[in-house]
Amino acid sequence: MINGIMWRPMLNHIDTFAHQSQAMLVIGKPSVLALAVFDRLKDITSVYDAMDNFPCFYSGFSRLAMRWRERKLASRVTQVLTSSTALKQRWSDVRPDVQRVLNGLDASVLPTRQISTLVRERKILGYVGTIGSWFDWEWIISLANARPVDIVRLIGPIFSPSSYALPENIEILPPCPHQEALIAMQDFDVGLIPFKNTELTASVDPIKYYEYRALGLPVVSTEFGEMTFRNDEEGTFLSKKGQEINSLVQKALLYRSDEEKTRQFTDSNTWEARFTAARII
Repeated sequence: MINGIMWRPMLNHIDTFAHQSQAMLVIGKPSVLALAVFDRLKDITSVYDAMDNFPCFYSGFSRLAMRWRERKLASRVTQVLTSSTALKQRWSDVRPDVQRVLNGLDASVLPTRQISTLVRERKILGYVGTIGSWFDWEWIISLANARPVDIVRLIGPIFSPSSYALPENIEILPPCPHQEALIAMQDFDVGLIPFKNTELTASVDPIKYYEYRALGLPVVSTEFGEMTFRNDEEGTFLSKKGQEINSLVQKALLYRSDEEKTRQFTDSNTWEARFTAARII
């Protein structure tokens, strides 16, 4: 009730904006506010851009409430877009016209590629991103122990710290702005995506995958979500359960990116390319 009162000026502003020009309503997260806006703008094209399995972030009554809001929204909008194969399968039970539009990258913010001829004995195996409950600390520790000479560099906010003692070659750096993070990636020899395979990550298509590859980095990832389907992608090495991590990283370190193929990968995976291919009614 309090939110309803506080939102009135904003909702009135949205009404004015939407009816003075050709507008489209795109909702990225199910919420009471999203439903309130939708109810006021029923006559315009509306899109639910499902980028996560949102109920998995919650528990108890909050999880049920999020599931109800999300389902109500998905059944009423003009179009549903999903960012992974698992999400498309999930929403195809609700409506048959669901589209899969994978994540992508903003090529305009990529730093100029720095191709170094320096051969260093101590490689940097790096990760940039949030370290949450989905982060596989056990895998990271196994990697650090398997490659004791190398540095395992983790950059980003830590919301779920390791419950185990960390090897000395794991280096943790604080979070930084996106542009700085992209520059930091250029110092990596291998880009890491160490996520657990859970109900939450089953729906994930990590943007960092596209950024690593656009910078010419080989990617070593655990098997989860959309990464599961990339075993045959160039420069991508999936860590399967029971597989020796050291040999996998060694294969990644031998990989050399081709400039033309890297450019083609970047061009094919920009946000512009994604939404040009999408069919918005």
